[in-house]
Amino acid sequence: MGNQSKTKDNFLAQAGILAAAGILSRIIGLLYKSPLVAVIGKTGFGYYHAAYGFYTIVLLVSSYSIPSAISKLIAPKLAVREYRNAHRLFYCALGYVLVVGMIAGLFLFFCAGWFVEEQAVPVLRMFAPTIFFYGILGVLRGYFQAHRSMVQTSFSQILEQIANAVVSIGGAWLLIKMGTAGVTAGTDMEGKRAVLGAMGSALGTGMGVLAGLIFMWGVYLLNRRMILKRVQRDAHENIDSYGRMIRMISLIVTPFILSTAIYNLNSTVVSYLYTKLIPNLRALDSDLQYANYGTYGVAVTVFNIPIAFATAMASAMIPSVAQASASGDIEKTKEKITSAVKATMIISIPAAVGLFALAKPIIYILFPSSDEDDVTLAAKLLMVLAAAVVLYALSTLSNSILQGLGRVNIPVVNAGIALTIQSIASFLLLMYTNVDLYGLAITNTLYAAIMCVLNQVALRRVIHYRQEWKKSFVLPSLASLVMGVSAKGAYQLLVMATKSPRIALVPAVAFGVVVYFVVLLSLKALSEEELKDLPKGHVLVKIAKKCKLL
Repeated sequence: MGNQSKTKDNFLAQAGILAAAGILSRIIGLLYKSPLVAVIGKTGFGYYHAAYGFYTIVLLVSSYSIPSAISKLIAPKLAVREYRNAHRLFYCALGYVLVVGMIAGLFLFFCAGWFVEEQAVPVLRMFAPTIFFYGILGVLRGYFQAHRSMVQTSFSQILEQIANAVVSIGGAWLLIKMGTAGVTAGTDMEGKRAVLGAMGSALGTGMGVLAGLIFMWGVYLLNRRMILKRVQRDAHENIDSYGRMIRMISLIVTPFILSTAIYNLNSTVVSYLYTKLIPNLRALDSDLQYANYGTYGVAVTVFNIPIAFATAMASAMIPSVAQASASGDIEKTKEKITSAVKATMIISIPAAVGLFALAKPIIYILFPSSDEDDVTLAAKLLMVLAAAVVLYALSTLSNSILQGLGRVNIPVVNAGIALTIQSIASFLLLMYTNVDLYGLAITNTLYAAIMCVLNQVALRRVIHYRQEWKKSFVLPSLASLVMGVSAKGAYQLLVMATKSPRIALVPAVAFGVVVYFVVLLSLKALSEEELKDLPKGHVLVKIAKKCKLL
């Protein structure tokens, strides 16, 4: 876990490792969603998606941002070799999450009826123990991230998602089988099946987190002897008291939590508006609203995949920016920001164009059990959401940059402003127009756009940072447009030749990726050094030179 290796000093490489794990985890999450929907039905998935939204917000308020906050706290201590203080911070953070996690879990269990309709209450309660376990997992992940090592977090994420997938489907099937034994077919049977299935899926989320926690604790125990040796050799006389550390954790963690909570609260707000408030005000069928919201959840699930890279980059940026900022090296800080933004846009812009161009076949392949109308609707929603991929990627990254710079309150204020505007716009669209689910997609994009603008203004004010546009945005956009047309054309030709969308999609996507990077390098958007900094960059450089692109 030392800081001396070149790989660990390269936050782009570390972000790449975490991004690869994040994307793989989300793909696993996608692959199991289709059989899950087949087991629990659209209404059951709607119950699960609505309950998951409120579970997420309680998680955000209690534990979700713990890894980032802990890495920000511990990284500066490690930079000056204060190993004793770093380890004491680790223990204090564990105590903090044990208390907060238990309170949050009990709150979610006993107050579930405040947030969701009666049918979804047992589903939301099933999530309660997960809150407690996630806090401990978050501290362990943050501790290793502070050492600029993302490998442990990456493996734990993959393990978490695999366990989640297996238990979600198996648990849903088992609960439905046990709970509906002897119940005659009919409306009550379908309702019971939907609730039990959603509860089984929620159980899978908890088992996934528990699997990740067991893995990370095992990694810590393997490293504990080396960690304690460094603590014993620490000759620093300035040892912070536990009381001071608890205050430090509270002062740093609280703004992180508020920022992350408000930033992600938008999905919970629109869930409440669509499934609870608007049906009551407009006398709509609640079960139908949950079923429709399940279709929107399908689109959002696919939409979230490419954002994994930005999330990983944000996690890698916090300790890196915190250390550069603490040393007073503003120019180095700006260089890191520019590199991170450019790398994120090079991935996010083509991902957005690809989702727009191939929305329907992507939904069709990932959710084959859905009927044609649902596939078409989810695809159209995904096309509306596509632009938000770039906006969310940029705003997620800029949030973490501001936090790494120590301006932890700015993202809180900006997220509050964006959420207020989005909530008002969502209510007006749902209440007074017939745009229905498209209104949710439109205001989701609006929210991300507002966050981007406010965060960029803040960065310019804080460190006088001015974003480079040509190579970060313009050239990747041009290459992405060529890629989108090429991939769409290749897909159409392959469908005509094979008569199978499943066979046609993968080679069309692969062809699009090749076209994108050829055009990108032809436009000189990436230098050789920049390409080397990307994950597997040396391999990419060799390929590019063989093809005469460098």
